Amino acid sequence: MQKTFTLQTNQHSDMFDITGQLEEWIQELEIIGGIIVVSSMHTTAGITVNENADPDVKTDMLMRLGEVYPWEHTKDKHFEGNTAAHLKTSTVGHAQTLIIQDGKLVLGTWQGVYFCEFDGPRKRKFHAIIIPEEK
Repeated sequence: MQKTFTLQTNQHSDMFDITGQLEEWIQELEIIGGIIVVSSMHTTAGITVNENADPDVKTDMLMRLGEVYPWEHTKDKHFEGNTAAHLKTSTVGHAQTLIIQDGKLVLGTWQGVYFCEFDGPRKRKFHAIIIPEEK
């Protein structure tokens, strides 16, 4: 079971909570248990798990990634000028593997799954595969 999801980003850098989309798909398929792998289909956008209760966490994460990887650096050679986005994606990772139990993602109280945009705005895709538990 595989699915490609799309989203339109509106800012240069942003984090989108995709937890609900993934759980909705799990419920549609009536998956009780197994694993799901979620992967960004871009080299300048990643997938991460982090707090989804306080929106300042997203703000702080994007700010600190921007400090570590400034958009413009005099030594960058990549002709597209988006080396910082590539570095941010490599840092947060392009994919996450999550457990499904009782028809829901196994996440901590404050956790959510995020699509991380580092070179927007763009139309983006992420892909997921579910490997159901054997009965």
